Amino acid sequence: MKRDPNVIFEGPIPENYDRYLGPALFEPFAMDMAARLKGEQPKNVLELACGTGILTRRLRDGLAPAARLVATDLNPGMLAFAQGKFSAIQNLEWQEADAGALPFSDGSFDAVVCQFGLMFVPDKKSAMRECYRVLGPGGVLLFNVWDSIEHNPIGQIAHKTIATFFDHDPPNFYEVPFGFYDADLIQGLLQRAGFKAIEASLVTLPCRSPSAAEFAIGLVRGNPVATAIQERGVEIDDVTRAVTREIAQRWGAAPVESTMQAFVWRAVHE
Repeated sequence: MKRDPNVIFEGPIPENYDRYLGPALFEPFAMDMAARLKGEQPKNVLELACGTGILTRRLRDGLAPAARLVATDLNPGMLAFAQGKFSAIQNLEWQEADAGALPFSDGSFDAVVCQFGLMFVPDKKSAMRECYRVLGPGGVLLFNVWDSIEHNPIGQIAHKTIATFFDHDPPNFYEVPFGFYDADLIQGLLQRAGFKAIEASLVTLPCRSPSAAEFAIGLVRGNPVATAIQERGVEIDDVTRAVTREIAQRWGAAPVESTMQAFVWRAVHE
């Protein structure tokens, strides 16, 4: 089955994602997630959609030295990039894995964690059921998802600016990461999978980039929207400059400081 192009992070995308978006968007939330997981004191942890290893680093640093951490991702390019950052780390395993069909035995973990990854899983019902299956009794699922794009102006500006370059069929990448925030929908998926003690927290954190230009590189070249732009025959440098101008107009050219808003979900295996 052909994969959705919006979930394919390959070529130079992982490096741009890690360099330009990692510190700005994902590191603050990784610190928050790692602190929450540390409080659970898990011994066997599965990370889904580890990307370039931003949360992975925080998890490994925060877990007990003897705790097992298995980091997975469906994109080989992201997984390889992440693995290259952890060559000397012990008690850290890497595996390519589909969140909707996990290659692990029932009850293998006492915690499953995922940072901004479940939005990209096409079959979320299966993913929730798989998370429940691989957790043991009392195990915890911890994940975050972005709030709507209206509450995340950086993403909104990128999405709207990119769309101005296309008379029809604009890239729709940004609809994916900012499209899985409905609390009733998510709670229903968790409940039907079997989870109990379901909680959601709204978290707003600062996002900072050294400059509008660097932020724009990440927003245009650090995700699959770059592939969509190039496939449609539009010059990606022109798009990057336009996004730079829009960011600078709102927040200044350097540095750039704004906020991002997300929901953090916690659910417990019965």
